[in-house]
Amino acid sequence: MHPAIAEFAARLAIEAGALAVLFYGSNLRTGLLEGVLDYYVLLPGEEQEKIWPRVSYREWDNQGETLRAKIATMSLAQFAKAASGQSRDTTIWARFVQPSALVWARDGDATAQTLDALGDAAKTAARLAAALGPPSGTADDYWRALFRATYKAEFRVEKAGREDSILSVNVAHFDGLLPLALDAQGIAFDEAGGRLTLKLTDNARRETLSWWSRRQRLGRPLNILRLLKASTTFDGAARYAAWKVQRHTGVPIEVTPWREKHPVLAAPGVLFKVWREQKKQRS
Repeated sequence: MHPAIAEFAARLAIEAGALAVLFYGSNLRTGLLEGVLDYYVLLPGEEQEKIWPRVSYREWDNQGETLRAKIATMSLAQFAKAASGQSRDTTIWARFVQPSALVWARDGDATAQTLDALGDAAKTAARLAAALGPPSGTADDYWRALFRATYKAEFRVEKAGREDSILSVNVAHFDGLLPLALDAQGIAFDEAGGRLTLKLTDNARRETLSWWSRRQRLGRPLNILRLLKASTTFDGAARYAAWKVQRHTGVPIEVTPWREKHPVLAAPGVLFKVWREQKKQRS
């Protein structure tokens, strides 16, 4: 991992008074600094916001290179609760059963709490994967069943087969993870020839599927609420949008003070400028 990733995390942590910072996303796998770096900043205390996390965008000039980060901020206590499946959330445990890195922690206690939460995310995800998957199959069969269900429950547009790409690019991470997560919570299974045969009782399966059904119904409404909140509270939204527009269209967008303050109201004018510039380029 590039040292600038940890340096950026430390800056964000000190600015927010955080307990820990997690790094995730495609840049974790590639080790590159291009695009947008994804961080979760975990704060002390109880969660103060009903709709979390709070999303923001930051840029940092690192020795002449502009680094960009999208930051989700929430309390470590709420993160741990969500990871263990105690909240109505469908996103935390599904996101953090996938690879992430603890790139900054205030002290040993914060490190232990964060790692425990990540372990709980894996156990929560594995428990649902066991209930959704076949009586017998490969570990990938169970993970595919999990990711198909969680993507369907969220207000997200993902290409068909997205679950396959998650597994294929993170082979080392998922190798052996399911048996460990099942064993950690006493879910019995036999393993032979690369296949697992679960000894999940009908009652245990029903309980897990009932738990999931309640969260599945709330998945899309919660994600819509988060999108609506982000449209008005996304700190740095105008700069983030301007960078995304230029990256995808080649049309530079000036971030004026008015656009910085009113990114939603400014959006139609920005889109009109992009349309006009692209029309000029085609003529």
